[in-house]
Amino acid sequence: MKRILVIEDDKDIVELVRYNLEKEGFQVVACTDGATGNAQVRKARPDLLILDLMLPKLSGLEICKEIRKDVSLNRLPILILTAKGEEADRVVGLELGADDYVTKPFSPRELVARVKALLRRAEPGTPSEKPLEIGPLRIDPASYRVTREGRSVAMSTLEFRLLYFLAARPNRVFTRDQLLDGVWGTDRFVTPRSVDVYVRRLREKIESDPQHPAYMKTVRGAGYLFETRAS
Repeated sequence: MKRILVIEDDKDIVELVRYNLEKEGFQVVACTDGATGNAQVRKARPDLLILDLMLPKLSGLEICKEIRKDVSLNRLPILILTAKGEEADRVVGLELGADDYVTKPFSPRELVARVKALLRRAEPGTPSEKPLEIGPLRIDPASYRVTREGRSVAMSTLEFRLLYFLAARPNRVFTRDQLLDGVWGTDRFVTPRSVDVYVRRLREKIESDPQHPAYMKTVRGAGYLFETRAS
């Protein structure tokens, strides 16, 4: 049974989320403040985290940042909850490592669908997907592990999937929509512009100079490619 941790200070929302997820067979644990929730993540690692942004004691953005700095937690899927007017916070949440977001008020059916989609994407790669070695990078889909010059690079599941998708198809340009189809699939909820956030995060992790990337290239007016000619 998959275990989901909900960090949300609105008890009505907690019960709404709990009822709908437990009906689908998930185990749900809830915390109503950020400090307690942050400790709970480390005490018993959940399979997925649903995280409100506006929390007492410790904000959702701070929790997200702390989780992505922890090597043992960097693959934890994070779904953030935001109010409608918090567009800037949604972008910041994605930049800090969140995998998806739901806007309040939300449809319980939509929330359940997004939870299931994130859990599916967190599954390890298929045996047919082989490790890639490109310059100083080694990308292993069996373990979702990336190393650069032998040193481990902390990476969320969706960051890894985007990197592997591009690196396994080198020197080929993909539009944002093609990347969404290939990485997020037909049940995606993020927007094409969210791809830009993920590419920016990947550059910060794998490039020597993120402002002048050697691998994750932008093709103006077209999309992105992973270039291997230099390596």
